[in-house]
Amino acid sequence: MRVVLAEDQALLREGLVSLLEAGGLRIAAAVDNGPSLLKALLEHRPDVAVVDVRLPPSFTDEGLRVVLEARRHIPGLPVLVLSQYVERLYARELLADGTGGIGYLLKDRVFDAAQFVDAVRRVAAGGTAMDPEVISRLVARGADDDPLARLTPRELEVLELMAQGRSNAAIAQRLVITERAVVKHTANIFGKLGLAVSDDDNRRVLAVLAYLDSR
Repeated sequence: MRVVLAEDQALLREGLVSLLEAGGLRIAAAVDNGPSLLKALLEHRPDVAVVDVRLPPSFTDEGLRVVLEARRHIPGLPVLVLSQYVERLYARELLADGTGGIGYLLKDRVFDAAQFVDAVRRVAAGGTAMDPEVISRLVARGADDDPLARLTPRELEVLELMAQGRSNAAIAQRLVITERAVVKHTANIFGKLGLAVSDDDNRRVLAVLAYLDSR
């Protein structure tokens, strides 16, 4: 699996490269600024991009803008965003076209090597990997017209874990329920959110988008 990595801090970039290589992934390019990231993505067309939101030259949302531009040339490019902050707009924009894997991890989580590499692989496979703290902060931003209000508390718990990229088996273990119960809850979630029958992986991503969009 080939990875393009973008991180402007040299020591952190080297540490991430080491973690990914130790996890069996191949680094196609490791860059430290927006223009170099766009060039690397278009040249290497990697299996997944791991990108810091704030890159030179702007140090604002350069990383985000580059991957959105790259996705116009490489539809569905899987992207794992790294950030020091929780900013819902970033995750929402990347999910907006409903294609390609997306992840959002806070930087203080990435040195849990197993969790980080698992998140990269999950995103590369087209899934989601949302940091639990990101989800918790999004949940705290409830709105009066929340379209998820029709979901039960248990269904919201299942959807939150789906947003973290957990499988049905992992959700069942976390909530101490059966996988059959998880399947029933996810079916209810899809139905209540008006997601037509299709590939379940796609519906999971769309459900997560609805979740993020409502917070």
